[in-house]
Amino acid sequence: MQQKLDVIIHKSKVRLQQQVVWWRVYLARCQQDQITVNAGYLAYVTLLSLVPMIAVGVAIFSAFPVFESFRTGIENFIFNNFVPTSSDAIKDHISAFASNASQMTSVGIGFLVVVALFLIRNIDSTLNKIWRVKTKRKAMFSFAIYWMVLTLGPVILGASLGVTSYLVSLASLADQEIPGFSGVLLKLLPYLISMAGFILLYTLVPNIDVPFRAAMPGALFAAILFESSKKGFALYVSHFPSYEVIYGALATVPILFVWVYLSWIVVLLGAEFTVSLQEQKREKQLKKAINEETVLD
Repeated sequence: MQQKLDVIIHKSKVRLQQQVVWWRVYLARCQQDQITVNAGYLAYVTLLSLVPMIAVGVAIFSAFPVFESFRTGIENFIFNNFVPTSSDAIKDHISAFASNASQMTSVGIGFLVVVALFLIRNIDSTLNKIWRVKTKRKAMFSFAIYWMVLTLGPVILGASLGVTSYLVSLASLADQEIPGFSGVLLKLLPYLISMAGFILLYTLVPNIDVPFRAAMPGALFAAILFESSKKGFALYVSHFPSYEVIYGALATVPILFVWVYLSWIVVLLGAEFTVSLQEQKREKQLKKAINEETVLD
């Protein structure tokens, strides 16, 4: 009995040491890739591209009347779930900018599309650097992917909102037989949507094969960080309104920038987590192959 207990304690110590080493390597990789610097750069580009992206999305929704009824719902969903505070003021400003942008000429609209594509290109470049991908896609192929994301993204978002509304209605019906079921689903829904977005981001954007087994834990890690940081940031801003004291009516600008910056840090942390898991699995497979060759020899 004592021998079995010693074996269990020894294995636990080994696993704990492996976890400590893994997290040290993970943190060292995050520092090496300068995720705080890259997050700041992406936050700046995001704010520059935010209005063009929304303007393009509005134009696409106008081209698909079937999704026009979802437009207000999508706006409310995005601002309520992805902007933790001051969402009404930010929504009003951005909607006004997007409405003004929709009245621009074809040359101006073309410029907005270029700026929006510029954001997608920088996201692609940053994630490929994290994955240490040196092989670049062909220019035409990259442009086709960026354009597909820009045009199909709003349509997919509208369809997903329709599916989400359908699931919530089903949960409300199921709530009659299983009390509290709809409440649990509504609490889990933001995590599930965030996970789905992170999985798509980590598997489709890097120009390398990213297995689902590595992307799934990375997406879960990023989703938990995102939802936790959203609640923490909202709590901080509501209890320590220093931004409003200093900036007054312009407080929404630094609040939005800080939140976008924190969001990109979460995205990059999840990407580093996924890469670390992927490399750990690759090292295990390599060690296994080496051991098998040694046994055969």
